[in-house]
Amino acid sequence: MGIGQQLYKKAKMRIPGGTQLLSKRPEMFLPDQWPSYYRKAKGVEIWDLDENRYIDMSTNGVGACILGFSDPDVDAAVIQVINAGSMSTLNAPEEVELAELLCELHPWADMVRYARCGGEAMAVAVRIARACTGRDKIAFCGYHGWHDWYLSANLAEEKALDGHLLPGLEPAGVPRCLIGTSLPFRYNNLDELVTIALNHRNEIAAIVMEPLRDHDPEPGFMEGVRKIAKEIGAVLIMDEVSAGFRLTTGGGHLLLNIEPDIAVFAKAISNGYPMAAIIGRKDIMEAAQSTFISSTYWTERIGPVAALATIRKHRLKDVSKHLIQIGQKVQAGWLEAIKGTGLSVEVGGMPPMSHFVIKHEQSLAAHTLFTQLMLERGFLASRAFYATYAHRDEHVTSYLCAVRDAFTVIAEALSSKNLNSKLKGPVAHLGFKRLT
Repeated sequence: MGIGQQLYKKAKMRIPGGTQLLSKRPEMFLPDQWPSYYRKAKGVEIWDLDENRYIDMSTNGVGACILGFSDPDVDAAVIQVINAGSMSTLNAPEEVELAELLCELHPWADMVRYARCGGEAMAVAVRIARACTGRDKIAFCGYHGWHDWYLSANLAEEKALDGHLLPGLEPAGVPRCLIGTSLPFRYNNLDELVTIALNHRNEIAAIVMEPLRDHDPEPGFMEGVRKIAKEIGAVLIMDEVSAGFRLTTGGGHLLLNIEPDIAVFAKAISNGYPMAAIIGRKDIMEAAQSTFISSTYWTERIGPVAALATIRKHRLKDVSKHLIQIGQKVQAGWLEAIKGTGLSVEVGGMPPMSHFVIKHEQSLAAHTLFTQLMLERGFLASRAFYATYAHRDEHVTSYLCAVRDAFTVIAEALSSKNLNSKLKGPVAHLGFKRLT
């Protein structure tokens, strides 16, 4: 057993759930074998506590490190302000500089507030929308974090959130008085939103959604959402926490020619340093002054400086073009790798945030074996791949060579019905599950 696995056993005794982020739980990848912790990360390379070196072809900081781990330009900017003092009694001037840049990239927006992570930034956006409209209910599709406003959807119906990225999310601890305040609809299903709008016309404070993730919007869908929001007086909030900066410098909604009322950014905006931004129209954002939204560490200096350095490099180097090209090569490589194996594999997602699913009754075990086989070949890999600027063609080529080998082994194991015997540990978890 490696040092990382031993440390994780201790972590489960001291940290409820083992990790701070569900998506970094070893049980989600390869129980009892995943390295769990890192000593160093640079570019697309990670060294674990046992000095094993891996190429990260999985989520690369769960989508945060869009330029690659420890980008030299972003790190240099951060080091400079650390040396100059990252916190004081006065405010960081970079807050204003970043606000100007974000509004330049999104001409429809006038004002900006900050937070330090996606979930809390979404909670801020919802609070502002409720304060602005004087209404309580939220219509939404997609995944939007861990806060009460979102999880309350599962109070009314136990599996209401299962089709919105993460299944099995428990609303324990969410006040039951919030039942019926969050109303889900499915992406590309405008009729569901129409029904919500008809039944709750004067109660909906906001319509919350991602511009795109697994699928492109069907013709008329986004335009229909925008029209409904305007007709019922609801704030249209675009959650750009995942989509933002993948396809262009700024929000994915820019490519769809849809102007929201509020857009929320985190993850890729600052290349691994904690930072989030809520941008919006002046008449709506001014409502932030009528409700208490305030936090000491939202005023530290590192986040804005990291965001400025990241965004400027992103624009200068046309990073999104590179992400799309790398993602397209990986998606095409997955499809090529299954040829002749007999496997049925479904590939989806926008190219910079790609994923595949092995279509089989033992799919979860098959995905677990894939991660195991790839780890043995020196890759951190799962059924998801998030491209970074640090990924190069040689990384993709060597990765896809290993993928072909892994798919061949999986296909043979499924055909001979001995897949479980190939696994060196338990099958990975899917979604939220309490640890023992």
